[in-house]
Amino acid sequence: MSIAREQLLILLSTPLYIIVIGLEILLSHLRKQDTYSLKDTLQNLYLMALNSGIDLLFRTIYIGVILTFFYEHRLVEPIANPILYWVILLLFEDFMYYWLHRVDHYCRLFWATHFTHHSSSKFNLTVGFRSSVLEPLYRFIYFIPIAWLGFQPIDIVFIYSATQIWGILVHTEKINKMGVLEHILVTPSHHRVHHGSNPKYLDKNMGMFLIIWDKLFGTFQEELPAEKYQPIQYGLTKPMEKEDPVNLVLYEWKNIYKDVTQKNLTFKQRLGYIFGPPGWSHDGSRQTSEELRLQEEAQLKQHQHE
Repeated sequence: MSIAREQLLILLSTPLYIIVIGLEILLSHLRKQDTYSLKDTLQNLYLMALNSGIDLLFRTIYIGVILTFFYEHRLVEPIANPILYWVILLLFEDFMYYWLHRVDHYCRLFWATHFTHHSSSKFNLTVGFRSSVLEPLYRFIYFIPIAWLGFQPIDIVFIYSATQIWGILVHTEKINKMGVLEHILVTPSHHRVHHGSNPKYLDKNMGMFLIIWDKLFGTFQEELPAEKYQPIQYGLTKPMEKEDPVNLVLYEWKNIYKDVTQKNLTFKQRLGYIFGPPGWSHDGSRQTSEELRLQEEAQLKQHQHE
């Protein structure tokens, strides 16, 4: 039954992706917009293939062994009402994904995996497939509390896959604001902000399906009109020097190694380069997202007073 559900997701989502991506490419061409490039799209598909391969290889372990262990030693029995079961599971999974995503942005060890998703300077539907390659090796940790509270592992993974469909579809510039849904769901507008490298937009809008978590925990940022703020610049604050297939996956790991192996660092400073926020440095030679944001705010205030 669980396999049939996942197959149904694939059967429904694949033609949907083909149709909406085709429409986006057509609209971009008609409007003469530089939304796609062949190199970027091939990179997206390559990273998706690597991520999917690792997930398939590791799935038996994290579903069949780890999550199943916690489900079998669950603290409470599963919710009997099927509607309530699936609604609460959706909320719980989306909540845990928010924290997974937030840690990916605030801890450099995990950013080293997640940065691949943000390494494109484009923003289109295929960027949704630009996966964090090594994430399947640790994502299941955030699902352990869900299994422990009486939700079947295969159901957890199914809900994650279902919300991921929405997470892919919000990678587009072709949809503006979505009215009342802006207050509830992660919309294309919200996710454009998330992919922005502008200081004000860094590390904002972490949700996959619901935007309520960002609003509750202080990471929400509305997409601002051009008269209030600069246009969104997609990608990394500092672009990669070389975008070959190996570097796309290992670039930030190499940088961590270089930082940690510097001479004359204390043990605490070495840990800072691993577990501190991206951009942290022991000598202040670089800037974190928060420091970049504060710097921009100070510059704007100074400009207003002049």
